[in-house]
Amino acid sequence: MPSDSIRRPTRAAAVLAAACAASLILMPSATAAPGNGNGGKPGHAGKDQTANLTVMGTSDLHGYIENWDYYKDAEYDDAAGNDVGLAKISALVNQVRADRGRSNTLLIDAGDTIQGTSLTDYFANVQPITETGETHPMAAAMNAMDYDAAALGNHEFNYGTELLDRFEDQVDFPLLAANAVDWNTGEPAFTPYIIQTVKPKGNKPIKVGILGLTNPGIAIWDKGNVEGKLRFPDLVETAAKYVPQMKAAGADVVVVSAHSGTSRTSSYGDELPLENAATQVAEEVPGIDAILVGHAHQEIPERFVTNKATGEQVLLTEPLNWGMRLSVMDFELAKVRGKWQVESASASLLNANTVEPDPVVSALVKDAHQRVIDYVNTPVGAATETMPAAESRYRDTAVIDFVNEVQTDAVERALAGTENADLPVLSVAAPFSRTAVIPEGPVTIRDIAGLYVFPNTLYAVEMTGAQIRDYLEYSAKYFVQTAPGTPVDPETLTNADWTPDYNYDMFSGISYDIDISQPVGERITNLAFDGAALDDAQRFAVATNNYRQSGGGNFPHIADAPVLLNQQTEIRELLIDYVVANQVIDPALFAEENWRLVRAGEPVFG
Repeated sequence: MPSDSIRRPTRAAAVLAAACAASLILMPSATAAPGNGNGGKPGHAGKDQTANLTVMGTSDLHGYIENWDYYKDAEYDDAAGNDVGLAKISALVNQVRADRGRSNTLLIDAGDTIQGTSLTDYFANVQPITETGETHPMAAAMNAMDYDAAALGNHEFNYGTELLDRFEDQVDFPLLAANAVDWNTGEPAFTPYIIQTVKPKGNKPIKVGILGLTNPGIAIWDKGNVEGKLRFPDLVETAAKYVPQMKAAGADVVVVSAHSGTSRTSSYGDELPLENAATQVAEEVPGIDAILVGHAHQEIPERFVTNKATGEQVLLTEPLNWGMRLSVMDFELAKVRGKWQVESASASLLNANTVEPDPVVSALVKDAHQRVIDYVNTPVGAATETMPAAESRYRDTAVIDFVNEVQTDAVERALAGTENADLPVLSVAAPFSRTAVIPEGPVTIRDIAGLYVFPNTLYAVEMTGAQIRDYLEYSAKYFVQTAPGTPVDPETLTNADWTPDYNYDMFSGISYDIDISQPVGERITNLAFDGAALDDAQRFAVATNNYRQSGGGNFPHIADAPVLLNQQTEIRELLIDYVVANQVIDPALFAEENWRLVRAGEPVFG
């Protein structure tokens, strides 16, 4: 059994022992029938006492603490005027605590905390906390804000379980993931839930159960980090197991913190439990009062879902990602026959752009923030011309060709001298950022990081010509079907059926047209290799990333294809190394228009 599979239950036990004095209850063994969800209604006979409870929630913080864009080296700004970061969220939390009463409030998070910015990458790869022993800035900020609990998101596993273990040791609150279990034993690998006792002034204590659920997609997206260590069962089944235990342990209010969206869909097909299952959890598991939703990066101020078994209304809310919003859930409770019951629940969102950052949080991370700014502004080479990514999702651009060039070069060097050295090397890349630019002149680390924003590692797999054709047809579903002669608006041409930019792949090493006037599955034409029609039986080495190789995006064939290379080097680092080694990025050496959008054979764009 992996060593961290042994260690984690020990950590959970330590949380229990340390927290008992603070009225924190972990995993009680007693069971009972599901509770009554929202409980009694106003005017219920026997009501003899009332109280108010507020639970605040964040989600998908992705390493944003200050209102800063490391990729632009400037304050964060977008068209909607949003601000980001925990420093501003902390100021909102302080306002709510002052308004509602500190003793009446809790603060929780729904995951994706330690990945997503140059700050988090710095403390995972450049100066990793696993080597330095330094406190992660996100741990320092969240500890200062006095979080009560945080669910784990899928991106918590991006840098491996060792770094997650260290982060877990550094935070003063439990990391919750009831459906992350030991690969061999099936026992919880993290704390499944807590029961926090809230003591409102002038009222009897209220016991609030907080259940954490994470995303089953981790098994695909971070297969290399979790396979053989952790499994991720279904959210509904897991909640149905633990909510009765929480009620039996005395929970008056049950709140679920779920790193799972509300759409009832999965990006990976049906081979794993549902990815976005928060709605089903509310509908199918009795006894839940509210769900803090995460993962989908959507804004849900307040939504009610009817539980099928009880008819009770379950409150759902999701704050916008990166610390743009704070969810505030307010509960009115009444004491009915000696037990607290939820009489009503409501939610609202507070906007981070309405406050100044909390100086306490800013002071805590000041040094770390500046170190990262200095690091990402380090020049590593120069470019002969400006290469923007703005049109990359519908045109063949030099900046995506640059990514494919680096991936191709790395795979060719790795396969040299092996039995697969004669395989032609193709490469796939997706347009991760619409705002990234490799500027003419000096190129810094932040320029490269802004182009490739995920910590993906390099893979190469073997695919046939026929499989590549299927792959391209699947990728081409990204475009909205558009008849010949119809005006084309680039802003509405892409993201058909809500396909995100990062699930549109472009190949180098072959040439092809995408006929957007044709239905999905019949769009790839003039597919050729080395000047001739592509042979369905020909074998190729295809450079890709670990997310795609593990099944992310549900592309055909690639997850089952023979693996030729697992370099375990971040593609972002390969890009930086390429610039350092060559000192110059010259599109004349690699840029080639090998694909285009057409309608009835005519190019869509000149």
